[in-house]
Amino acid sequence: MIKAYKDIKVIGFDADDTLWINETYFREAEEEVGQLLSHYETPNKIDQELFKIEIKNLSTYGYGVKGFILSMIELAVDLSNGTVSNTVIAQILDIGKEMINKPIELLDGVEEVLKVLSKDYKLIVATKGDLLDQERKLEKSGLLKYFHHIEVLSEKHHTNYEKLLKRLDIEPEAFLMIGNSLKSDILPLVSIGSQAIHVPFHTTWQHEQVTKKETHGVEYKTVKSLIEILDFFTEVNTK
Repeated sequence: MIKAYKDIKVIGFDADDTLWINETYFREAEEEVGQLLSHYETPNKIDQELFKIEIKNLSTYGYGVKGFILSMIELAVDLSNGTVSNTVIAQILDIGKEMINKPIELLDGVEEVLKVLSKDYKLIVATKGDLLDQERKLEKSGLLKYFHHIEVLSEKHHTNYEKLLKRLDIEPEAFLMIGNSLKSDILPLVSIGSQAIHVPFHTTWQHEQVTKKETHGVEYKTVKSLIEILDFFTEVNTK
């Protein structure tokens, strides 16, 4: 086992794009809505305006599909100067329902990793998003049996993590977080004295992107796929 992980007792996992595919569906939905609204603006302008609206609405709707769909409806109203048809609004709503009802597609190695690590560590989920939607996805994933605790956070700032660890009676140095977002899953944890492993997903929402300056000097591991994490704990699991 890597020396830095010798004191780890609890391992946290992000959910979306760490355990299963998620962001891909948002990008597909954006393309569909872009086509619906193509006679109002260019695809690039539509993307830019949607992002502005999403960020503006985060404090009201939070993260997740529902807030995303409401933001797309607002976009349609704005771009059309209030003339968008009921048919287009209905089509946007259908896109949202389709997103919510997508089957859960686990990323490579997820269940194997959870099965192995759950033998020696307490595992928790720490994710963002709509509570009902995240609970539904966890239930459909078949992964609930591996986790001791599920936490859906409104934001993933270091203060939120500190409150979570305190409530669960976990010392920061005994906690390891695994996730695909440097902004949400890695940097906040390192800042409070925990360990973190970055597992990049091929698509990252603009809001979750960070600069090289923000990560400069920050100590964390990066792996290409979740299954590689087991190499860090081989000695523990073979004793």
